[in-house]
Amino acid sequence: MNSLPAQKTDNQTAAKTYLALGDSYTIGESVAESERWPMQLAARLVHEGIPMKDPKIIAKTGWRTDDLKAAIEADNELLESYDLVSLLIGVNNQYQGRSVESFAPEFEELLQIAIKYAGGKKENVFVVSIPDYGKTPFGAAKEDQIKKELDAYNKVSKNIAKKYGVAYYNITPISRMAKSYPELIANDDLHPSGKMYTKWVELFEKKVEKMLKK
Repeated sequence: MNSLPAQKTDNQTAAKTYLALGDSYTIGESVAESERWPMQLAARLVHEGIPMKDPKIIAKTGWRTDDLKAAIEADNELLESYDLVSLLIGVNNQYQGRSVESFAPEFEELLQIAIKYAGGKKENVFVVSIPDYGKTPFGAAKEDQIKKELDAYNKVSKNIAKKYGVAYYNITPISRMAKSYPELIANDDLHPSGKMYTKWVELFEKKVEKMLKK
């Protein structure tokens, strides 16, 4: 009778830790907590036999790169290092009219911070591209401008990820499916639905799984 609690403790000790850094897309604005993509990813990894603790999410709707950095620095509950760290940031820099030139050094600094919290292991970090909200009802009026600007932002983040040898997952093409498939948009007519987040996770789940099994 005493073996079950002991086994549970062992599993908890062995469970992988995951830090997800971002903005509204990472916190899952307008979807249930279980539908957030970091939560979906963790659940799939558990299903594949990788014990996972609940993701530690530092993300809030409206955050720019500088907001995220300030929040990380102010968080007193962060572990010294995590087995997995993800970074998705930049849409609010673009939305608020910040230049892509100003975004570049701030994103690079955040990626350095992400690597630090992965215990210095760049192979345990991944970047997710910024989705294209111009394909939503909210952004439709400026669809072409949004596409052009976000393509520039994503080019910068991809190049910086490559510079540091960090995996980069391009979910932007999936986000653009929302124009034809309304079910991929949340009820707020702006953010992804749980179904879209599932498609994101399906894109990189196996690669993240391999990452954690190395």
